[in-house]
Amino acid sequence: MTTAQVIKKYGTPNETGAGYLVTVKVPYPMRIAWDTDSSVESIRCHKLIADKLLAVFNDLLSHYGYDRIKELGIDLYGGCFNYRRMRNGSAWSMHAWGIAIDLDPARNTLKETKRTARFARPEYKPMIDIFYKHGFISLGREKDFDWMHFQIKE
Repeated sequence: MTTAQVIKKYGTPNETGAGYLVTVKVPYPMRIAWDTDSSVESIRCHKLIADKLLAVFNDLLSHYGYDRIKELGIDLYGGCFNYRRMRNGSAWSMHAWGIAIDLDPARNTLKETKRTARFARPEYKPMIDIFYKHGFISLGREKDFDWMHFQIKE
């Protein structure tokens, strides 16, 4: 989606997310990627994607089970709402609306390709398929970079 299309559907982003963010309780504890001793039990995201994001997490839990999710690092939370511009750009990041989420950023870095990104491995294909099933896309699958990043398609 272009920035104009996102604004038309999701509104104008603001620093606090006032008017569009809701809190979703995730069905399993997620570890904060940069402080794995701390956990996240809920995520703030745009109200129009909340049900879809929750469905992703429920399906991940159903498919993998919590122990396997943790083993694979699918529970390593890198962020959802973050009021900011895209890196090296002037357009708003999809995170400014809370319509994107990053998982396991240390092993799926921004410039990593399918040769080295963890999420490019076969054991993560079901995870990526689950995101697609619920209306998200993977920048890793689509563009072969930023494998940590999943955003709503429309």
